[in-house]
Amino acid sequence: MQEEINFYLQEAEESMQKAIDFTVTALTKIRAGKANPSMLDGLSVDYYGARTPLSQVASVSTADARTIVVKPWEKSILQEIERAIINSDLGLNPQNDGEMIRLNIPSLTEERRRDLMKNAKAEGENGKIGIRNARKETNDALKKLQKDGASEDAVKRAEDTVQEMTNKFVAKVDSIIDAKEKDIMTV
Repeated sequence: MQEEINFYLQEAEESMQKAIDFTVTALTKIRAGKANPSMLDGLSVDYYGARTPLSQVASVSTADARTIVVKPWEKSILQEIERAIINSDLGLNPQNDGEMIRLNIPSLTEERRRDLMKNAKAEGENGKIGIRNARKETNDALKKLQKDGASEDAVKRAEDTVQEMTNKFVAKVDSIIDAKEKDIMTV
């Protein structure tokens, strides 16, 4: 029975780590007024009739703190990349010079910063919900083990361990959100 308890504890930790990873990924898509190539990660372009991620048809880099440069490997796809950026919800205006596309990241207004903070906090809350769901699933599995014959003390210790893990991962989410808040609010 102890092996099964350890299995559930390990599974809970993995689920909680996935919630953290998902939160970090979601937060990278919230722009903080600085150029970051990962802002274009979700973009795909029509490349010879197939939807292809932008990173597979062009190099994406930052020229400076406010400029992203997209340099396609084939000039023929320049128009498609430009169209994908315009049609995305990024709100960026691509500048095509025939060789590459430059994206100037405008500085954020105070109101826009507050909106981004709300989005960041919402993503943080989603991460916490994922962590709490992992705790609930694990505790349910532990209770089932107890009904199947596991000792009450072992299950109680495991539940305490799950709660400690939950607290640790929720604190991680809070620190990630605090860092993102500082990043967004820095002018």
